[in-house]
This record gives sequence, structure tokens and C-alpha cells, in this order.
Amino acid sequence: MAKDDDYDYLFKIVLIGDSGVGKSNLLSRFTRDEFNLESKSTIGVEFATKSVPVNGKTIKAQIWDTAGQERYRAITSAYYRGAVGALLVYDISKRQSFENIDRWLKELRDHADPNIVILLVGNKADLKHLRAVTQDEAASFAEQQGLACIETSALDSMNVETAFHRILSEIYNLMSKKTLSDRPEPSRPGGMRGAPIRVDEENTRPPPARSSGGCCR
Repeated sequence: MAKDDDYDYLFKIVLIGDSGVGKSNLLSRFTRDEFNLESKSTIGVEFATKSVPVNGKTIKAQIWDTAGQERYRAITSAYYRGAVGALLVYDISKRQSFENIDRWLKELRDHADPNIVILLVGNKADLKHLRAVTQDEAASFAEQQGLACIETSALDSMNVETAFHRILSEIYNLMSKKTLSDRPEPSRPGGMRGAPIRVDEENTRPPPARSSGGCCR
């Protein structure tokens, strides 16, 4: 495991989606290998970091957990700035959280860099007996929107590491391609097949902290 203060690149990733879909537990499971069944709703924004190896380089992921409640959306919209990746999270057992993905995707594309890498994440895959969103539905939506997708479980760790490593690797690969070619490429909004991404470390520095206390084929 790479030391957190020794890294080659810093990537800002945002977690977005309805309140209660498990964004905070995805964050804590990936960065601290912790899960809290009594996790409270995030107030405003909190973030954590973790450094991981990608293609021989050390990538420091700065992951921001944005509150899903409507009353905080005016606050959280500012935090898309500088993000080069996003996990768009829904709860496979809550139909409404999946139906709201369209709205979250629009907000993301309105406020974030048009070349941001997006991964659709169906969380709480351990609740298969309560499933309200099929894998085929998620795969179809992801394909229509040009996204990659995956199902995870923050409770039992299923695919959590895979999801974060996948998006970090894609960002790094796209950034590397841009570095190798000075020719401008057309902007193409979307997901894991998006255009090369500009990584601006200055924009990824956090403001004063306001912290609280595979699916698709």
C-alpha cells in the first residue's frame, strides 16, 4: 500500500446520488475498510483520501461524499469543481433512487467538467432478496448514457475496491493519452469511455472541512 503523502497524481472523485443509498459507507469501506450500520446522513460534504497503485504510478484519490438531501444541493453543487471522476450511486432495493439517477446525471453534467469519468454504481447488492432494480435495467441505462456500471456492497465489501480502482485506472489512462498527444480532441461528455481529462491539482485542494461525526455486462 502506498503512503498517503507519497503520490504521483491527485484525482478528485465525487460520490453522488440520493440520501441513504450508501455513499458514506462506500467511502469508509474503501478508505478505512469500515462499515457503520447506523451511519447518519452526511451534512454538507465530507471527504477522505486513499493512495493506490495504478500502472506503476501512485494515485491519491481524494473522494468527496456529497449529501443527497435536497436542502443541501445548493451547497454541494460547488464541490463538483475540479472533479475528474464521479460514482453515481443508487440502491438496488430502492426503485426511486434509480429513477432519480437521470436527475443526478444532469446535475453532474451541468456542474462538472464535461469530460468527467462516470461510473454507475448499484449499491447494497447484499439485499438481493429486496431487489427493485434489475441488472439488465441498469446495464441498459448505462449503455444509453455511455457509462460503465457495477454492483457493489459496502456491507460485505463486494466490488468496492474494484469500483474505485476501475474509475481511477480509467482517469489515469485517459490522462496519459492526453499527455502523449498535444492534439486537441473533441469533448465527449459521459462515462468510462469519455475524452481525456484535465487534472488540475490546484482545484482539488479541499476547502475548510465540514465533516460529519459485477452488475453490468
